[in-house]
Amino acid sequence: MTELTNYSPDYPPDYPPEAQEERAAPPASPSRSVRFWQGIIVLVLLAFVIMLAAQLWRTNVNEQRATGAAPSFTFTTFEGETISLEDLRGKGVVLNFWASWCEPCREEAALLESTWQREQDNGIIFIGLDYLDQAPAALDYLAEYNVTYPNGPDLQSDAARRYRIQGVPETFFIDPQGNLSGLPKIGPFLSEAELNERIDAIRPQ
Repeated sequence: MTELTNYSPDYPPDYPPEAQEERAAPPASPSRSVRFWQGIIVLVLLAFVIMLAAQLWRTNVNEQRATGAAPSFTFTTFEGETISLEDLRGKGVVLNFWASWCEPCREEAALLESTWQREQDNGIIFIGLDYLDQAPAALDYLAEYNVTYPNGPDLQSDAARRYRIQGVPETFFIDPQGNLSGLPKIGPFLSEAELNERIDAIRPQ
């Protein structure tokens, strides 16, 4: 009678016991260093996806608000004059949102005023809407930079909401037919050539 040899069904009878023990041992868990770098990679990828989504959202918002008729608005200047966008039909309108607490706004204040002085008799009108500000500080700002084009508070941020501004300064260009021209300028105008190019696009023929 042949004697049967007892062995694990996973290994042949002649498999070395040491190898059986090594093979049967559970796999080692990843080291802390490996887990750390895996976590870093996941966070970097997640941050990239979030940034990409945010950029796509901003691009979509800009595209939506850069076409078609400019949202209507009416405001009262600091001097008490009431101005409506509809009353400016036939002129090119430069609509600038600003605030006295906005440092970048100060960087473009002199350029906007000097360009207004040059263009006011050429069918171009500048409008300034003061955003989330206090009247005394806003008036001091206008006096400091000798701003003479129409300016007034954007009460309850009504126009800012209609134009969906992302911050200040932000400038929109409206053609004589009352349509928005191109994307808004986000941030200050630091180049006279850039501002002139945008104005040429809304100049009455």
